[in-house]
Amino acid sequence: MNFFKKIYCRSFQLCMRAALPFLPYREPELIHGVAAVPSVLNQHGISHVMLVTDHGVRSLGLTNHLEGALALAGIACTVYDDTVANPTVANVEAARELYLNDHCQALIAFGGGSSMDCAKAVGARLARPHKPLAKMEGLLHVMHRLPLLIAVPTTAGTGSETTLAAVITDEKTHHKYPINDFSLIPDYAVLEPEVTFGLPRQLTATTGMDALTHAVEAYIGNSTTKQTRTAAIEAVQLILDNLTVAYHDGKNCTARANMLRAAYLAGTAFTKSYVGYVHAVAHSLGGRYGIAHGLANSVLLPIVLEEYGSHAYKKLAQLARACGVCDAASDAEAAQAMIARIRAMNGEMQIPQTLPGIRNEDIPQLARYADHEANPLYPVPVLWGPDKLETIYTMVQEVALDDRAADSKHPGTAA
Repeated sequence: MNFFKKIYCRSFQLCMRAALPFLPYREPELIHGVAAVPSVLNQHGISHVMLVTDHGVRSLGLTNHLEGALALAGIACTVYDDTVANPTVANVEAARELYLNDHCQALIAFGGGSSMDCAKAVGARLARPHKPLAKMEGLLHVMHRLPLLIAVPTTAGTGSETTLAAVITDEKTHHKYPINDFSLIPDYAVLEPEVTFGLPRQLTATTGMDALTHAVEAYIGNSTTKQTRTAAIEAVQLILDNLTVAYHDGKNCTARANMLRAAYLAGTAFTKSYVGYVHAVAHSLGGRYGIAHGLANSVLLPIVLEEYGSHAYKKLAQLARACGVCDAASDAEAAQAMIARIRAMNGEMQIPQTLPGIRNEDIPQLARYADHEANPLYPVPVLWGPDKLETIYTMVQEVALDDRAADSKHPGTAA
């Protein structure tokens, strides 16, 4: 990255940090269990809601309790369950049309981050009917109040139930982009561990590492506050203590509840302090290839932390010591211990070290997308431009078997 762009990025980030105390951040009000949702809707005079979810969640029967409670309370429920793993503009527009046709009055997002992102984007389009989603990319391009939004997470990962972000993919261009606006923060959130019991092992693993990525990136960035650092530390500690437990025993209620709290805390941390290059690269991979966001973050996190090098040692070391990972006096040693712990967790939960399908010819454009997303918004420990970002894609690129065979014959050419 050239000198003048670095000055611009750091100046922008400094201004954003100075503005933090004056910005309208808020946290959703917590509802204790889905059975209490109808009474909240009644308080707001709402008689017809739209439930935004996906086929997988609904086919498992996870929404049955909520749908039954709404029916008993006499509240009509329109269901949109076509949300895909990386929600698309088409998803949002189809759900919006259904909402309007059925005269719905509020939104309930039920599922993982994809369902919550879809519901948020539907709300944004309802609030701004003449503004396409592409024009909402970036920071503060909604600026209108959404319909009442209740978020019920079934994964402990994205923290989307408490964040101001929604990430949408343009299915025509394969461009995946974030929309960040205070109006996207849900009004209410339901943290109920029982709805996460049926989450498959690998989703438990990758969504949990997604939450860890949020907390770590928020902590090591240059725009933290005492509140976000405290939240990030607690989130990391909870994840280190509970994620592998939930992975091996999916019905461990304590571990599941602690993971939901960790995801929520990590969400509150990165909502104010933002994320970093892990997310920028992961978003571009999700948009281009449909790679699940949690999986991409899981694979990328230790690699990006290693590449930050000494620029991230001090804060990573603080995090390692605060969470009991390592008490070494050397920042480098403590930081490396934290990275090693992350790699060990990935290994225990059988998360791969590379990602399939990344094509060499796509990498320059992917790097430009990541650069556009991250710079100047993300207050990363060290600034990278597209050239450096390209190397991150190659480091997580799955090597074809024939390439490996060629490398074994010509070891001097191996990377």
